[in-house]
Amino acid sequence: MTELDVEAGKASYFDGYAGKRQAVDLVFGPALEIVEDGVLLAAWPYAEVRRLPPPGGVMRLKALGAPKGSWLEIDDPAAQAGIVRHCALLAGETAPVNREGRRRIVYGLAALAVFGAVLWRGVPLMAGAIAPVIPVSWEKALGDGAEAEIRKTYSGKSCAAPAGVAALNKVSERLQGAAHLRLPATIEAVQSKTPNAFALPGGKVYLLSGLLDKAESQDEIIGVLAHELGHLQHRDHLRGVIAAGGTALLIGLVFGDVSGGSAMVVVGNSVLNAAHSRDAEALADAFAAQTMAALGRPAKPMGELLVRITGEDDGGAISILHDHPLSEDRLARLAQANKGETAPPLLSPEEWKALKGICG
Repeated sequence: MTELDVEAGKASYFDGYAGKRQAVDLVFGPALEIVEDGVLLAAWPYAEVRRLPPPGGVMRLKALGAPKGSWLEIDDPAAQAGIVRHCALLAGETAPVNREGRRRIVYGLAALAVFGAVLWRGVPLMAGAIAPVIPVSWEKALGDGAEAEIRKTYSGKSCAAPAGVAALNKVSERLQGAAHLRLPATIEAVQSKTPNAFALPGGKVYLLSGLLDKAESQDEIIGVLAHELGHLQHRDHLRGVIAAGGTALLIGLVFGDVSGGSAMVVVGNSVLNAAHSRDAEALADAFAAQTMAALGRPAKPMGELLVRITGEDDGGAISILHDHPLSEDRLARLAQANKGETAPPLLSPEEWKALKGICG
């Protein structure tokens, strides 16, 4: 939590996995934070929170991107009032709208929100407010356009050893099954000595071979990938792209043209040189810890990998420590959120060896 976070009250939480009620604290932070004994269990974006038919006077909530079967129960009137203030889409859609009509409405509202934000505050200052209303199709267009620019940095060489690709696809499938993402993701390994992994707007995640070289266990790599899926889920890179691309980029999005070379250079550089805020890192870490717990695997190894790289880092601008800054409180939160090993590793020793050697 930060100094700006506000305690919302008490609630009962069902995480969709344990099948039991957990007494938790709710915090109004960058998202609706669900906390147990000081440990962040989950963070629900306010725009994704929906109200379920309540039993009596109890408010029941779910989140669109949360694991299936997870929900909150709140019986404190003050906390209920706070939820109503923060979660503008609590009731969801209240009237039937055909698919084409819905698409036009969403795009129209997004365009109005974009230009309204630009007129009042300017793009960089309003990137956090603009990103949630950007349609997924626009987000994908940005990611597709930036991909070619980013590949130039790594000579465009994908790693394609068949056994390694099969192992990575297995990890991707298991992670996405546990994470319940808002959109499908594709994870690809790319040849590079840089120890890093990062997500593009629209669902693409790059795993650089330099990070595989540093890893000593599969849980270290899987934890980092889960963290990147958290950034994807929360649209963190999209916020950075919008802030870097400015008004011209948004106008191109609205009119369906984001192919300009200079714009894509800006977008690509914004992804490569992103430095996420402490709040964004905390939410992505919580997402990773929750996803790893759902898989029965520990979250702590991800932090151990970052610590190991810290001792070797040369300060390179695109190392994992640049866009994922390490801090003692971040490591402490990962350790607190660690649920240990309750299920076998995702990969067999042979599959893990194949993943390590995916680039040949």
